[in-house]
Amino acid sequence: MQGYHFSKFNPNENAKSPFESLLDVFTEMLQYTSGDAAEALSWLTQLDKKYGLTTKDYGIGDFIDELKEQGYLKENEMDGSFKITSKTEQGIRQRSLDEIFGKLKKTKSGSHHTFKTGQGDEPNPETRAYEFGDAPESINYTGSLRNAFINRGIENFSMHQDDLEIHETDFKTQTSTVLMIDISHSMILYGEDRITPAKKVAMALAELITTRYPKDTLDIVVFGNDAWQIEIKDLPYLEVGPYHTNTVAGLELATELLRRRKNPNKQIFMITDGKPTCLKIGGKYYKNSFGIDSKILNRTLNLAGQLRRLKIPVITFMIADDPYLQAFVRNFTEVNNGKAFYSSLDGLGGFIFEDYVRNKKRTVR
Repeated sequence: MQGYHFSKFNPNENAKSPFESLLDVFTEMLQYTSGDAAEALSWLTQLDKKYGLTTKDYGIGDFIDELKEQGYLKENEMDGSFKITSKTEQGIRQRSLDEIFGKLKKTKSGSHHTFKTGQGDEPNPETRAYEFGDAPESINYTGSLRNAFINRGIENFSMHQDDLEIHETDFKTQTSTVLMIDISHSMILYGEDRITPAKKVAMALAELITTRYPKDTLDIVVFGNDAWQIEIKDLPYLEVGPYHTNTVAGLELATELLRRRKNPNKQIFMITDGKPTCLKIGGKYYKNSFGIDSKILNRTLNLAGQLRRLKIPVITFMIADDPYLQAFVRNFTEVNNGKAFYSSLDGLGGFIFEDYVRNKKRTVR
């Protein structure tokens, strides 16, 4: 006989410890301070003074000690400065993933096209009739036996091809992705912080791919006057610079990185808030921040066409609502045959992850 044990309900049983609660806030602060631990701790201290985050039994000093003990923080013995560890960097990425990935059920935007499939390795509950060429290991033996009993009975039992059922298989496509992040000055212009949400999305995407789709590849490119590749571990420390927007340089580097990948499924995610305003011609920069410069525009659109011929779609996430700038993105997207989303800062993560995850599985019929 099965029994049940009842105990008194304790509302605080699953409550977070003081350390866990402060760690959540500290991790969030690190995203705004570009990984500067000292500044994040300073902000945390100010928040504590204003909102009473700590108690008389557990203060900020205790929290710092525990951060060091648990491997989240390193202290320089020479000058006493603090630096976050790889464990903290991974924690920031995981937090971003949890925060953004949790929004996916609310959004219906996305679903860009993949033109080749990977290897089928995930059976699902759906079945269908056997077709010539189906792999023997995908046969649903229980359903096939049931069909044979129904069709011919027990006394004259035999199994024919038309009795066989096959498990449907989810084919997981392997994808090579380059994520381009605009770090031009406009990403913090007019007091609006656009770079922090962009970083948050980049860290979440990196965590998603490395933990859930380990066969995929992700390269990260930042672009301002020039473009260069960064590592996943560098994302928390990413900052905007006094740069113009050299979209061509970013796309050229992204294309070169994808050329090296043997995977047939390739795509570029580009997060930007403005039109291209810069080119590098020889060793000199050609810049024009006023309106759409035809010289810069034509180079950018030519590159969009090249990427289309290479079957590399560019999915642009425009985090600005200026109709003038959106017109450029529409033009670029039409030439590339890619996709464009005009997103608020809050919706940015949902768009990217809805598209990425929808490309991961395809039911084979």
